[in-house]
Amino acid sequence: MTRGTRLLTALAAFPLFLPAQNSAPIQGTYTRIRVHGKSLEGNLSGEPADRDVSIYLPPSYQTQGNRRYPVVYLLHGYTNSDVGWFGPESRGSFANGNTMTAAADRAFTSGATAELGTNELILVMPNAYTMYQGSMFSNSVTTGDWEGFIAKDLVAYMDGHYRTIPERASRGLAGHSMGGYGTFRIAAKYPQVFSSIYILSACCLTANLNPNPQGSAAAEALKSPEAAKGAPRGLATLLAEAAAWSPNPGNPPFYFDLPAKDGKVQSAVVAKWVANAPLAMIDQYVTSLKTLRIGMDVGDKDGLSASNRELSRVLNSYGIPTAFEVYDGDHTNHIVDRMEKIVLPFFAKNLSFQAGR
Repeated sequence: MTRGTRLLTALAAFPLFLPAQNSAPIQGTYTRIRVHGKSLEGNLSGEPADRDVSIYLPPSYQTQGNRRYPVVYLLHGYTNSDVGWFGPESRGSFANGNTMTAAADRAFTSGATAELGTNELILVMPNAYTMYQGSMFSNSVTTGDWEGFIAKDLVAYMDGHYRTIPERASRGLAGHSMGGYGTFRIAAKYPQVFSSIYILSACCLTANLNPNPQGSAAAEALKSPEAAKGAPRGLATLLAEAAAWSPNPGNPPFYFDLPAKDGKVQSAVVAKWVANAPLAMIDQYVTSLKTLRIGMDVGDKDGLSASNRELSRVLNSYGIPTAFEVYDGDHTNHIVDRMEKIVLPFFAKNLSFQAGR
């Protein structure tokens, strides 16, 4: 046997494991399930209590069967849905295949930020689209207790069916626009459930003390809830807010009151709407808010910039620090970037990845 033959024989006994060429990037898993919401049962609008929910399981979930993960619950904006962020029908900032799933994959596999590293998260977003194009994530007999659905029903389902770390320290809550509003109010009322929150361009922070009666007049002209389907944005928003903030089980067929009636502002109804504005209610929840780690951002060209700045200022005045940033952008054009590069790293830094801590 020649020297060359002996070398080839030896190499054959020890196979070489070379890096795969052009291997596909490691990806997480997206699935859409349906979760029953006991908190939504019996609502007067007939909204289904079984809700579609988008779930993102990080890349290692399928390969590390004994590992448990923190969970971040995400709340979408008005007129949007969970598939508007995650699914094949993604649109707006998440259109053209740049879904939240793709953004999470990039965040967890790129190593672009020190906070992420191997700190992977489960992401969960329920579909809160209603007959009025959004739930406002509020508690209403008319459209259902969405606060309870998020903080109790959905959290319990995830802890019971997935490998979560079922503890407050390992749960986060974040949302954009209507979802940012929902993030504030739900976290303030359920501080025992969530430990960290991130508010993106929250809507509905301020109280409107002098609503325009003309808006209510357009709503009064509707004969039934079915007639509201496909209503223009302004009218639909008014209906959604009335269903969420001034429900009235004695006022069929809509089961809510409007801020104006017959051309006259209804002060009692306006007071209910004011009570649902975060900048009006914040003083009542200071103790709860002090237990949270809070991140916030808004675009400098966003019409909601001033109210979000004010929310951060008021929180700071109570000694509640916020990781707050005003960035170059409008209401929607940088949601994907912010989620990938800022929001997910924020939760990777602030949530606990070990049980009992």
